[in-house]
Amino acid sequence: MSAVASSPKKGHPKGLYLLFFTEMWERFSYYGMRAILILYLTKKLFEGGLGMEAAEATLLYGYFTGLVYFTPLIGGWLADKYLGKRLAITIGGITMMLGQFALFGMNNMTGLYIGLFLLIIGNGFFKPNISTLVGGLYKDGDDRRDSAFSIFYMGINLGALLAPFVIGYFTDNLFSTTNADGSIAYGYRYGFLASGVGMLLGQLVFNGFAQKYLGDLGKKPVSNVTGSVLGEEAESTVSVNPQTGEKLDKAKEGQRVTVIFILFAFAVFFWAGFEQAGSSLSLYTDKFIDRKVGGFEIPTSWFQSVNPIFIVTLAPLFAIFWNSRLGKKLSTPVKMGVGMIILGLGFLFMLGAVGERVANGNIADETNKAALMWLIMTYLLHTIGELCLSPVGLSVVTKLSPPKLASILMAVWMLSSSVANFIGGYLASIVETLGAGEVFTYIAGFVMVCGLLLILLNKVIMKMMHGVR
Repeated sequence: MSAVASSPKKGHPKGLYLLFFTEMWERFSYYGMRAILILYLTKKLFEGGLGMEAAEATLLYGYFTGLVYFTPLIGGWLADKYLGKRLAITIGGITMMLGQFALFGMNNMTGLYIGLFLLIIGNGFFKPNISTLVGGLYKDGDDRRDSAFSIFYMGINLGALLAPFVIGYFTDNLFSTTNADGSIAYGYRYGFLASGVGMLLGQLVFNGFAQKYLGDLGKKPVSNVTGSVLGEEAESTVSVNPQTGEKLDKAKEGQRVTVIFILFAFAVFFWAGFEQAGSSLSLYTDKFIDRKVGGFEIPTSWFQSVNPIFIVTLAPLFAIFWNSRLGKKLSTPVKMGVGMIILGLGFLFMLGAVGERVANGNIADETNKAALMWLIMTYLLHTIGELCLSPVGLSVVTKLSPPKLASILMAVWMLSSSVANFIGGYLASIVETLGAGEVFTYIAGFVMVCGLLLILLNKVIMKMMHGVR
């Protein structure tokens, strides 16, 4: 991918921060909805929900989040071939906004399926194209790219941090009501409304400032570019080895694409474990974690902000570390392998929570609660693992992709989350049958073995990357 010519060698181009804020509002919308979705599905009708069984709801949640990360394959192809990245981002943002408003306007199964369908389609246009625009701000071999994706990732998680607090306050406090029998009717529909407004704000920011800070970057489909984007787009149609300057032939480009698929396979298992946060971990927290601090009971949806809080806190440190002498020595397979091992270690803390409840007595008794710290430590380690894998993965895909396939291969990378969410939805649905302890043990062991295997394959994979680290 090519860079904007005027970008300084130190610091980052202003376009990065425009994309940061655009993605922040989109993630506010998505994670605000995600924070309450499983609760909306499973709460009784008189509680403001749809009254679905937990096993059915977690499967639906898995199908939804899986399809959310499948449609970028189509949206990335359409952007590369016909639309251009900028138009695709706008189409996607507007479609997702309409999906949130459908969930707000129709509190029934029809509204649910219309809203989720629009969110799935909209994300397909939006998600792969904004990530490849970030890569397009930097020349091949520019060491700032990994740092840029860590900063961009902080924007993703700033939106994800704010959303559950705002949405949780709307649903559990501001718009909740008390029924005649004393039960609470939650204001979930207003949570969806706030999520839609967040998406609207993101589109206003992006379309208002894109020309000023991005120039012509992403306005045309890559296949139709004949001139330059601020003087350098012509270079972006050629893959090169950043260490030697060698132009790569199709065979070597093919090896790079193969690496994307290898890393894809490992990422599937990472995300299948990580995405338990929105399903099985959320339900476990709602039932079996002691959420009282003093006299206040923390809303379950607020725990969706714990991971983003850690991301926003730690991402700047990771951005600095990846640019340090030691950080530059670490290859992508090693970083990602370490991330998988750390994710597995995080699940060991959830086994601590299960063990505490076993020691306390009847594990079927919902008054038997585990300490909050087990959950917090799980989220901390999952966050560290995520920072080793996800922004690094986004960055390396922009480095390895042949420029004409940049958006579609970014979508392939995101497809790992799609496959993972289908698997994750199944795993969450069997927690009720096998028990949380057994499922968490299997996940922990499997992802740690995968991480070790990826590290062992480091030298083989590096040869196929042709100068990309």
